[in-house]
Amino acid sequence: MNLRQIEVFRAVMLAGSITDAARLLHVSQPGISRMLSHIELQLGLTLFERGRGRLRPTPEAQALYEEVESVYRGVRGIETRAQALRDGAGLRLRVLCSPSAGLERVPRALHALSQRFPSAQLYMETLRAREMVGQLVHHEADIAICTVPVTHPLLSAQTLGHWKMGCVFPADHAFAQRRTVRLADLLREPLIAFSEDTPQGQLMRKAAEKAGRVPTSRIEVRSGQAACALVASGAGVALVDDLTARAWQNGRLAWRPIAAAPTQPVLAVRHRAMPPSSLADALLGLMTEALRD
Repeated sequence: MNLRQIEVFRAVMLAGSITDAARLLHVSQPGISRMLSHIELQLGLTLFERGRGRLRPTPEAQALYEEVESVYRGVRGIETRAQALRDGAGLRLRVLCSPSAGLERVPRALHALSQRFPSAQLYMETLRAREMVGQLVHHEADIAICTVPVTHPLLSAQTLGHWKMGCVFPADHAFAQRRTVRLADLLREPLIAFSEDTPQGQLMRKAAEKAGRVPTSRIEVRSGQAACALVASGAGVALVDDLTARAWQNGRLAWRPIAAAPTQPVLAVRHRAMPPSSLADALLGLMTEALRD
């Protein structure tokens, strides 16, 4: 018996007549009658005695019904489990992200994801790119949202959007009157510097070489968050990625894009051998939408 035959047989057993079984299944009476005859022929059993518009189940039908109910409960359990999975029950998503993406974009996306999948378990950790690689390769995380290129033969990367450099400065600074700020303008300001091996440090070094000037800087950092904290304390201005800059907008700080700054991709990185779950696909959609906005 296939699942449709099981459904028809069960409906007839519950309803007691072909008419009521057809009404229960929202199908025609002849269709139920033909299906029932086919089941009996296929099984080689007489399952019902017909008479006066009613069906009386035989002992064979009663014995078969016990098995059918067991199967039906199993099918219903599968349907219930599938619905629970659609809600995220029993599913877990372990997300790694670059510090700049972890300030605002990823937390907002995870909040939206938790509302869409209220039963799912979500985990987030900010790491540097080289630390993300190890966790992804060893299946200790499901996906990473990374703002620098990641290269590994076991990992694949998908571009979700882009970021570029911005300038963070005190809200009452003259830069607030502009729509964009040039790198050359930063060379005339007290600058929170970045080390040479960072994108910010490399960009400012090239700008300084082109202008033939040495930046005025007494403080060096490695993270955009530290740079923004120093700007908020009045230590100067800073060149940071726009993901960090936007997250730090408040009454004391403002930011403007850097004119003609190159764009860099925001990447979703995962293990090639691990297909993304529905949670991961939904997160990527939310991140793509957030970065587009």
